[in-house]
Amino acid sequence: MIFLAVEGLAAGVAVMALLRSNYGTTEFVRFGSLLGLAFLQAELSRSVERLRWTLGDRPRINMTSVWTFAGVLVLSPGLALALGLLIYLHLWLRVWRGMSHFPAYRVVYCAAAIVLSCLASGAVVAGWNGLPVGFAGSLRIVEAAAVFTMANAVIVAFSIYLRTGGRSPRSLFGSGDENLLEVTTLVLGTSTALAIVHAPALVPFVLLPVLVVHRSVLLRQLEIAANIDGKTGVLNAHAWHMLGERELSSAARAKSKLGVLMLDLDHFKHVNDVYGHLAGDVVLKVVATTISEHVRDYDSVGRFGGEEFVVLLPGATETEVIPVAERVRQAVMAIEVEVGTVSGPRTVRGLSVSIGAAVYPTGGTVLERLLHVADSALYQAKRSGRNRVVSLAAA
Repeated sequence: MIFLAVEGLAAGVAVMALLRSNYGTTEFVRFGSLLGLAFLQAELSRSVERLRWTLGDRPRINMTSVWTFAGVLVLSPGLALALGLLIYLHLWLRVWRGMSHFPAYRVVYCAAAIVLSCLASGAVVAGWNGLPVGFAGSLRIVEAAAVFTMANAVIVAFSIYLRTGGRSPRSLFGSGDENLLEVTTLVLGTSTALAIVHAPALVPFVLLPVLVVHRSVLLRQLEIAANIDGKTGVLNAHAWHMLGERELSSAARAKSKLGVLMLDLDHFKHVNDVYGHLAGDVVLKVVATTISEHVRDYDSVGRFGGEEFVVLLPGATETEVIPVAERVRQAVMAIEVEVGTVSGPRTVRGLSVSIGAAVYPTGGTVLERLLHVADSALYQAKRSGRNRVVSLAAA
């Protein structure tokens, strides 16, 4: 219902803006130029965009802000909103349609978010005849870009919260790389707007850096995907181990602490036997997300194998490791996840996890030793009744 309200609001303001604006020939030429470039960019990078979505990390930033923000700066509100809607319609028809993880309702909501973001940022530069000029005008453009970013981020974060219940800043507002990409698209959008007003013949050349940035983003995603466990979304064992070696070397140089947690879901075979292995995969994903959300922002979660996870806690002392582990244990106990089964949807609940902890240097001075100590602590937790945290200084 809330999604429909957002989409209805966006549709209403778009219609009102279109009806209230007066258009001239120059503005239609600018509109056509931006729309044509947006279509051409989408066609030239169609395979790149589809591959980005098949990597499984649900990219939240695309290149449309280059054209929509340029539209905010050089078009009247009605045409700026129409530009955003047509760009998303084209992307749906030519790129995203048929992709199971990008249903039509999501495209509609994303388009609504762009409409409202354009409206909010357009209000900042409203009343200017053409592009803002001078130092004050430059500040006004920066302000418009900030408003565009914040409005879009809040609307998208609200959608993510309603769909997933995620609460961490990263899950709601994206990673640093994603936000840097958004800023980059706005910078390119500003350059496009300047070219349209002051050097129209140069406008097509904006397409080249947009395509290069889009491809570089794909390469970054491929690099990340190589280090991510495809089933759970956390680091795979190799990537976690490499990171652990670097963090341990850093701790040795700084003479600081380093904590390691090893976690194993209790009786997970029962979940697979009762609900099926596909349901078990869903549960593993939820557990991995839960662990990530209840450790510290700078801790690193990895999947060690099967239903076993590991967590790296840089700088954590003996007194800090246990509270983090207990927080994770209690969060796992609170998990309730709906899964599909042959007999219909069912809810998995009553999960628990046993956790073993070790801390550098008392638990070991090399990563393999720390893992051995944490693993021994984990098995002690299993033998003493499961669903508990055990820490060992040495084993």
